Amino acid sequence: MTIASMCSPTRSPWDQPMDRCFRIFPCLADPGRRSSLCLKLALVTIHLIYAGVLFLFDGDLIENTKKEPYTALYLLLFVVTLIQYFATSLSSPGYVLDAMMTVNDNTNVAYKKTSDTSSQSASSRNGSFVVSMEVNQLGRSGSGSYTTFWSKLVADLYPLGSPIRTWTCTYCNVEQPPRAKHCHDCDKCVLQFDHHCVWLGNCIGQGNHCKFWWYLFEDTALCLWTGVLYISYLKAHITRVWWQDAILILLLITLSVCLIFLLLLLLFHSYLILTNQTTFELVRRRRIHYLRGIPERVHPFSGGVRRNLYYFCCARSTVYRFEPLPTPQEIEERARPYTCSDALTCRCC
Repeated sequence: MTIASMCSPTRSPWDQPMDRCFRIFPCLADPGRRSSLCLKLALVTIHLIYAGVLFLFDGDLIENTKKEPYTALYLLLFVVTLIQYFATSLSSPGYVLDAMMTVNDNTNVAYKKTSDTSSQSASSRNGSFVVSMEVNQLGRSGSGSYTTFWSKLVADLYPLGSPIRTWTCTYCNVEQPPRAKHCHDCDKCVLQFDHHCVWLGNCIGQGNHCKFWWYLFEDTALCLWTGVLYISYLKAHITRVWWQDAILILLLITLSVCLIFLLLLLLFHSYLILTNQTTFELVRRRRIHYLRGIPERVHPFSGGVRRNLYYFCCARSTVYRFEPLPTPQEIEERARPYTCSDALTCRCC
């Protein structure tokens, strides 16, 4: 035995099959993606266990599925919840780089359409034409023109005099619009960053927050319905010895804990939607530079309940929306205490 063979690390018998598996499925080679896939598999398995054990113990449910729509609707909700889970997991939260590319493409189209009107005076143009004129001026500067246009677009969203280093990401080196944040798990900047969900293996942001809320709603309804079916079965077999249904009792206890957690999470995100906030903004408000001087009771990006719901539910996920910071006058107006006349005029809406 040579010294080189003694110093070389010993290979496990599982190393060769694992290397072959990584070559077939490159996504498993990344530890982060591998752990995310394991969590997804665990969550789907938990759903299948709760539904499978229920049908395994209660044979009447299968017969009722053929006769009554009650159990068939339960199975439909089960399938829709899993579909919504994967749709949310695979959806884009709205990355800053993607928004920059979209703005650049739209800017190029606007430049082509308005190149023949670039000689008009700036005083006779509205806001959209001002942007087009700026594109014409920047289009002559070469490859860095689009980056310069994005920098101007982001700068217009912040108050005048704000230093550029306060909104430049130190990891991606791109200018972040207000409410954007760099996610260390995804290693990307996300628009209207809410949080990174480990169970979904994806960030929750402007592009998929609505899908995430609907998944919470459907999963909460599914857990509640499953708990009702468990309780109905136990009540129908209450004369049996308790240890014969110990598995169902244990699953019902854990399901109750999960239901409380899901219900609180659903209510919490409903409050965030009505006030146009994110989890990151609510939890780390004092650490966000553009929110430090704003009173706690003021929601700077809220446009009223109706407008917040409209933008959350009806806005297309493919359209990026950039919200500028409110002016001091708007903050002072929103900080004004509510009066009886405000309640009659539905100021909060």
